[in-house]
This record gives sequence, structure tokens and C-alpha cells, in this order.
Amino acid sequence: MLNKTLYLRPQENILTHNELVEKWEKLTNKTLEKVHISAQDFLASMKDVDIALQGVVARIYHIYYEGCLMNFEIGEGGGEASKLYPDVRYTRVHEYLQRDL
Repeated sequence: MLNKTLYLRPQENILTHNELVEKWEKLTNKTLEKVHISAQDFLASMKDVDIALQGVVARIYHIYYEGCLMNFEIGEGGGEASKLYPDVRYTRVHEYLQRDL
């Protein structure tokens, strides 16, 4: 790993926002009211706002609609920690969600 990037991205913890909400709903036996907004409608919402807020909306779009933080392959310039260090136990999302129940 010398001169490479170490990614902390265990496979079991790569979830969409909807998958995360679904896990929380199952653990708590509660259902959240959801309003689905198409990508086009979401982007259209920034048409009449100032440039600073447009930047915020654009970042939210890239994260939640495009999945840019997790939707990429780890190339030869890096490695994923749970594969490189299989003996280290990491906290899975469902375990983390259960801590407050």
C-alpha cells in the first residue's frame, strides 16, 4: 500500500439512501413517509435560487442521485481496507443502527 490510497468502504456498508432508510424502518418497526422527486424536478428546483444554494443543491444531486461518493471502482492506485486487513472487524451499518434501540 506504499504510495496508494486506502479506501474504507466495506462491501456490506455500501447502501443507497433508500436501502439505509429501509434497514432503519425494519429495525424500528416504523415507516417513514417518503416523497420521491425525479432528478429533473430536483435540478429544476435550483433554477431560481442564488448561486451559493445552487452549489449545495448540485452537491446533493451528485451524492444522492448519481452516487458519486460510492459509485466508482477502486483501481490499482488503491485498496479497500476490509480486503487488505480481513482480521480487523468493522462495524456494519445494521450494527450501528441497533446501538440506539
